[in-house]
Amino acid sequence: MAQAKKGDRVAINFTGTLEDGTVFDTTFADDDCSSDECGTDDCGCETGPMELIIGEEEFFPLVEEALIGMAPGEKKTVVIPSEEAFGEYDEEQVFSIKRSEVPDHIHPEEGQELELTGEDDESVIVTVVEVTDEEITLDANHPLAGEDLSFEVELVEIL
Repeated sequence: MAQAKKGDRVAINFTGTLEDGTVFDTTFADDDCSSDECGTDDCGCETGPMELIIGEEEFFPLVEEALIGMAPGEKKTVVIPSEEAFGEYDEEQVFSIKRSEVPDHIHPEEGQELELTGEDDESVIVTVVEVTDEEITLDANHPLAGEDLSFEVELVEIL
């Protein structure tokens, strides 16, 4: 039976979980995917195998490395430490701005993601963590920063 090697285009299925078992990403259909909300880009119903070229770093390098030597139908679990995933959580990435610095038409709420654009037109996505009458506290860390990630990976096909 054929085994995957570096440079092969492959199709994989995976489920990514956090240490507490929370699923943060999967190629498998969600039980709610029959709802009317499907058809939007954010419904979470994107299903079907993901295609990638092993070694091109199109996915997490540790997952791609684990695919080498696998045969179609084989499954593996790969744990990616936070520092090799989205990095350690950095308290210095949490900052506050004055409410008066935010345009009046924007009404930030806790948990909301906003895109900030700097003077150099470079943008960063931040999460609103607190809103008061005077300040808005923002977090520029990736939502999965500081989290070890676990992937249950199945090699579906070598293309």
